[in-house]
Formats: sequence, structure tokens, C-alpha cells
Amino acid sequence: MSEDTGTPESNLEEDGTALLNKALEELQAENAQLKEQAMRYAAEVENVKRRAERESNDARAFGIQRFATSLLNVADVLSRALSSVPADIADPAFKNFVAGIDMTEKELAGAFEKNGVKKIAPLKGDRFDPNLHQAVIEQPSTEVEGGCVIMVMQAGYELFGRVIRPAMVAVAAKTAAPQPAPNPTKNGYDSSGEDAGDRVDTQA
Repeated sequence: MSEDTGTPESNLEEDGTALLNKALEELQAENAQLKEQAMRYAAEVENVKRRAERESNDARAFGIQRFATSLLNVADVLSRALSSVPADIADPAFKNFVAGIDMTEKELAGAFEKNGVKKIAPLKGDRFDPNLHQAVIEQPSTEVEGGCVIMVMQAGYELFGRVIRPAMVAVAAKTAAPQPAPNPTKNGYDSSGEDAGDRVDTQA
């Protein structure tokens, strides 16, 4: 008959240790679950915040876009008026009138810039960008490469990186690929009239 060597005190201590370890494991698991839940809530709050900011910016941009679009024609009229002014103005009154138009255009351009409206005006020779430009005419050009801007017919505008009106441009036509030079030999004879098959290579 076997004897139980364990004392009541040692058995009680082992049982207590096991209970504590089990409780510790449960607390650690619960802590990990709460931590994961807190991280999900934080990510969700951040997503809601970003979405609200984006919607607010879109609403603001839409409001500005309607207002800015209504003023684009005004900017075009001022630009055309200044481009038609002669270089030499003798009349002081007319010169002051032109200066007033110039100041008005600059003030309007500054107001556009402050509200995120940026002018699209490619330079001569810039590569045509279908995202920013609209080709009104395509014509041959010896001054710029094919597919590049020849001139701007009407400036475009973008609002916070979004195009609200593309720039109207004239584009240089892309030239055809060069054709290979014709073979001087025709019907077995070269340009001198000699039979190409009877010629002997004297350099051999």
C-alpha cells in the first residue's frame, strides 16, 4: 500500500499557484483583447476624422469652384484687353486707364492664388499634357517638336490640383517617320548606266 508523501500544506500551495497562474493567463488574454479593441477604436476615429476633413475640403473646394468658374471669363476679358494695347501710348488718360486694367488683372490673379486657383499656361515647346491641356488645332511646325505646344489660345485653371478648365492650345503635328533612301541601282544598272552585276570590286 503506497503512502501519500505530500502534506496538506504543500498540496494547498500547489493548488494556489495553479489558480494564480490561470488567473494571470486570463488577465493577460483580457488585456491583449482590450488593447486590440482600443487600437481598432483609435484607427476608426482617425478614419472618421480624415473622412470628415476630406468632405469638408471637398465642400469648400466645390463652393470656391463655382465662384471661381464664374470669374474665369472676367480674367479672360482682362487678359485680352491688355494683349490688344499698343506698345506706345501717347494719351496720358488712356495710359492710366490701361494701368488700371493691369492692376485689376493682378488683383484678380492674387485672389485666385489665395483661394487655391492656379493658372495653367504652358510655354512654347512644352510637351502637350492631355490632363491639363486641350488641343484646339494641330499644325506642322519647324520651331517645336511634334506633340509640343506652339501657342496658348486660352489659359486654363486648376483648383487644389483639380482641373476646372483645361488650357486651349495649338499643338505641333507629329511628323511621319523618315523614309529610307532609294536604292541607286535600278533594273540591274546603277546611275552611270553600267551593269551592277558586271562591276568588279578592285579593293579586294
